[in-house]
Order: sequence, then C-alpha cells, then structure tokens
Amino acid sequence: MLDAFLARTAIVDWDHPLVLQRARELSRGRAGPVAVARACFDWVRSEILHTSDHRLEPVTCAASEVLAQGTGFCYAKSHLLAALLRANGIGCGFAYQRLNDGDGTPFCLHGLNWVSLPQHGWFRADARGDRTDLPRAAFEPPRERLVFKAERAGERDFPEILVEPHPVVVQALTRHRTRAELLRHLPDIAELGVAGALIAPSA
Repeated sequence: MLDAFLARTAIVDWDHPLVLQRARELSRGRAGPVAVARACFDWVRSEILHTSDHRLEPVTCAASEVLAQGTGFCYAKSHLLAALLRANGIGCGFAYQRLNDGDGTPFCLHGLNWVSLPQHGWFRADARGDRTDLPRAAFEPPRERLVFKAERAGERDFPEILVEPHPVVVQALTRHRTRAELLRHLPDIAELGVAGALIAPSA
C-alpha cells in the first residue's frame, strides 16, 4: 500500500527534471529519511512563498509549477513537498483540515501533508509558511507542530490519508488563476469522501 504514496501523478510530478534536481540537492549529505524529510520540509516552508501572504498573483497546482513559480497556496505547497519526499523514496500523502476564522467568513479547507517514516509511522506536517500572527510549524516527528487547530464548531481534522490531492482542491487551483479569484472561491467540503483512503492510526 505504501507504494501508492511514492507514485508519480499529474500533480505530484516528482519525475520532472526541476523537481528531481531539487530533491537530490536537498538530500545530498544527509543520512536517513528523517534528515532528508526535514530538509525538504524546511525548504518548502521557507523558500516557497505563500501566495496570499505575499500578495502574489499566480495560482499554482502541480509540483513542478509550484517550484518554477516559487509560490503556492497551502494546497500547492503540499503538492511540492509530497513530490520532493516521494522523489527521495519517502512516503507522503495529503491531509486536510476544515477551518473558519470565527468572524462569519465561510469555512474552507487547509492543505497539509501526511508523512510516513520508518521510525515514527504516519504524522502530519504543515509547510504553509510562517506568518507573524500564526504559530510556527516545525518538523519534529512524531510530534505534530501544525499551524492550525480545528477547535471551533464545524471545524474538522480529517483523518484520511489521501494518495492524491482532493479533486475539489485541484479543481479550485486550476479553475481560478489569480489570487483574488481563488480567495473568493476557496475549496470547502464537510466530508472528504475519498474511497480507499487510509485512515490515520491515531484517528
């Protein structure tokens, strides 16, 4: 089953020359999957700019596109992190939270990753990027240092481990091609409803 979480897909295109080159650079000189995974996480979190935080316009989706443009929403950054990890033989899936600002704004999905490491099993990592008004995410397996907690009424931590990004997320990223457009149409669903998804052991 883990082989599916190493696969190349249209969105997780880890065999793209640019992605492969970056994956090799990030793994060079690092011993073991934890060190490699941490290097990939830190690089995506810090070097790929969050589109909304930095008021950039391109809406990216496929991992190679995120890398080439140097920017992405949380969903797109999770696509690139998955590609870099899979290129290095580290199992990676997709995680989602359903969140709300608590100020009457609509709910929306937040995208992050499930990572599988031999010593720790599955745990979540969030490479969305730092913002002064948000907690800083970190890669400290098996402890989860996430940006958001699903605490308000209607919010959810989905337990499913998805092989591919959820279709509603891909549709939003490919249909709305500017930051302003996407911010008006952020993806949201109450249930992931993906057949065959793994369920996190702690769920």
